[in-house]
Amino acid sequence: MDPMEKIVSLCKRRGFIYPGSELYGGLKGTWDYGPLGSELKFNIKQEWWKTMVKERDDVVGISASVLMSSKVWEASGHTQSFTDPLIECKICHQRFRADQKKEIEEHEKQHSKKKEKVDSRQGGASWTEPKQFNLLVEAKLGVVEGEKNTAYLRGEITQGVHINFKNILNSSRLKIPFGAAQIGKAFRNEITPGNFTFRSIEFEQMELQYYVKPDKEKSMEYYEFWKNVRMDWYKNLGIRKENLRFREHAKDELAHYAKAAWDVEYKAPFGWQELEGVHHRGDWDLSRHQQYSGQDMSYFDSETKEKFIPWVIETSGGVDRAALFFLLDAYYEEKDRIVLKLHPKLAPYKVAVFPLLANKPELIKKAKEVYDSLKTEFATIWDDRGNIGKRYYAQDEIGTPFCLTIDFDSLKKKDVTIRDRDTMKQERVKIKEIINYLNKKLQ
Repeated sequence: MDPMEKIVSLCKRRGFIYPGSELYGGLKGTWDYGPLGSELKFNIKQEWWKTMVKERDDVVGISASVLMSSKVWEASGHTQSFTDPLIECKICHQRFRADQKKEIEEHEKQHSKKKEKVDSRQGGASWTEPKQFNLLVEAKLGVVEGEKNTAYLRGEITQGVHINFKNILNSSRLKIPFGAAQIGKAFRNEITPGNFTFRSIEFEQMELQYYVKPDKEKSMEYYEFWKNVRMDWYKNLGIRKENLRFREHAKDELAHYAKAAWDVEYKAPFGWQELEGVHHRGDWDLSRHQQYSGQDMSYFDSETKEKFIPWVIETSGGVDRAALFFLLDAYYEEKDRIVLKLHPKLAPYKVAVFPLLANKPELIKKAKEVYDSLKTEFATIWDDRGNIGKRYYAQDEIGTPFCLTIDFDSLKKKDVTIRDRDTMKQERVKIKEIINYLNKKLQ
């Protein structure tokens, strides 16, 4: 079983991620997050928000609507250029992006093995001519059938920040340089969603739009700063440095408005893949919205008396991709156990509480007291199923950093056994000292 199959299996078995609409046969490219997956995603978003907003004086947060005026997408260029070339196999009618050469070759090999006698480009399948396929997901607004207006579910969360640029300025005391951060859902009509949650129709993004003065040299200083901030964030949350790298976009990859674009990439089982993009967008966004709305989107510097359209430095990462890569990077097989060595800040549960035996009322009572004292301080789980060894291994598999066991000595000495997930070492800690002990360890 390859690493991706193992992660998919673990996620389903342990309640991290389920196939979307599975009860009714599934909906390709959609995923539901279970009890543990929801906690993992929440922790990722909380850590991102803490780093990008809470700990900074020059960044504020916003939460824009998923539905926006279709004019927004005209101004941003999405309705015209947010397209992929689509080809369709004439044998089985499966569709691919025309630039997905590896996927197309694999598909052709499958038909070649079956010896279908058809004309083809490369010997195994017959394809339609490429057609442009818009990735925006349409929505109809209105109450009367036949009179509904076309809108779009946002294909990215970026524009929700830019159309509120003046609102943010007018309702706060921010001065350039400053940023607006956002976490939210986006939707893309992906032709070939795949690799588990890596490419989906519905996904969640974490983005910063950082507005700077239009100065080539100074803007690149900000650009390099945010590149390093984003790389360090992943490393500080436990992803091994050998599995991370920067990759600069080639000239033919750059968006026409981009002054620079680099990706933070992760070494996944299916190759190096984009985890987050850091882009120098110039004045494209605000100037386009000024043009299409007729509203002044410029900034007036009260100190220098200059008026200008700010440039934008963007960091754009996916919550779902981050969750997938954090899981892949944390997955270990050690002798007779599977363990997720998630950073404690990301682990769905920080501590598990066990009574040594589930049929001894005095142990259960004391364990419940400890559990109740901890659950208001940490994400805590109770487990009294099976023997103690199986409980340890079950918690290892979901990434719980510490397990506390209340045994008969606990009743006499008022202490517990605390087991470390990664080392499996155990030590006795007084009940009254547990919170301080865990606070130190979890930091």
